[in-house]
Amino acid sequence: MTSPFPPSSSKPGEGHLIVHLLPHGISALSKITFQYPLKLISPSPSAEQKSVLVFLLTYGGGLVGGDQVNLTIDVKTKAKLSIVTQGHTKIFKSPSRDVVTCQQLYVTIDKDAGVCLLPDPVQPFEGSVYEQRQIFRLVDGGSLCLLDWVSEGRTARGEDWDLRAWSGRNEVWSAARNGKKARLLLRDNVILEGDSPGVEEKDLQKRMQRMGIFGTLILRGPWVDSLAAFFLSEFAALPRIGARDFRSQEKMDKDNGFVLPRQESWRRARLKQEMEDGLLWSAAKVRGCTVIKFAASTVEGARTWIGSMLKEEGSISRHFGDDSTMCIR
Repeated sequence: MTSPFPPSSSKPGEGHLIVHLLPHGISALSKITFQYPLKLISPSPSAEQKSVLVFLLTYGGGLVGGDQVNLTIDVKTKAKLSIVTQGHTKIFKSPSRDVVTCQQLYVTIDKDAGVCLLPDPVQPFEGSVYEQRQIFRLVDGGSLCLLDWVSEGRTARGEDWDLRAWSGRNEVWSAARNGKKARLLLRDNVILEGDSPGVEEKDLQKRMQRMGIFGTLILRGPWVDSLAAFFLSEFAALPRIGARDFRSQEKMDKDNGFVLPRQESWRRARLKQEMEDGLLWSAAKVRGCTVIKFAASTVEGARTWIGSMLKEEGSISRHFGDDSTMCIR
């Protein structure tokens, strides 16, 4: 029997979000579509919200071998979008290295608009094969806060970076406009090989140096400039080789000149917590993007650290609302 309905133009795993600004200044969704295994949920908007909140989910809490997810997001002028999850994105075991689980995200951020993506970590199970690609195109004045992190697996089952392969790529582009071509600002690649072809012994566990999680935070745009400056300032103030500070006295005075007693107390407590959690991190500025790399012995240690940093500085909650940080509290 011939179906009376026209054939669907979408494919499994595809989704599309469009966010725009309503006349009374509230961001809202003008389009939300998705197909299995992708699932998108957005609570009803309220007058108090500072951004649209969208939960990025998968049926069954994870992706099985061979699943393909492709999500396109358009955030219009002056609109704000926050994306969170409801737990770790689990990557289940693949039957072979040739069966790849893949997620792709394409985001366009218009002028004076912003996207805050602070999800729970990706959790690759033993024997999983995963590829992730996230591309962000920002018009001048657009803002981006992106957290991308991956854990060692199911620690309760003794997994310790037992994945087959994990690769992630994040790209930030200055969008084409007024006859100007798009310009690549940042390309960040992470490749983890659990069982490289031709290598009999797994050495990923050794190379990870007993770290249980590895992550990247990328900041770009006016709404996160103060947060980027905060990370760079805190990194400059870290003790160096052998806990000795090799900065000049002039540099130390400049870094600490505006530190209030409460902030200094917070910093000391944070440094103590970093040592207890085995947390290492760095920060650098690349073509207007601030890139923070971090690793910790446990997921909770990393979550505590990044949540503390964002809460202390405060601009993410101020611009996007407290709900945008629910995955890192």
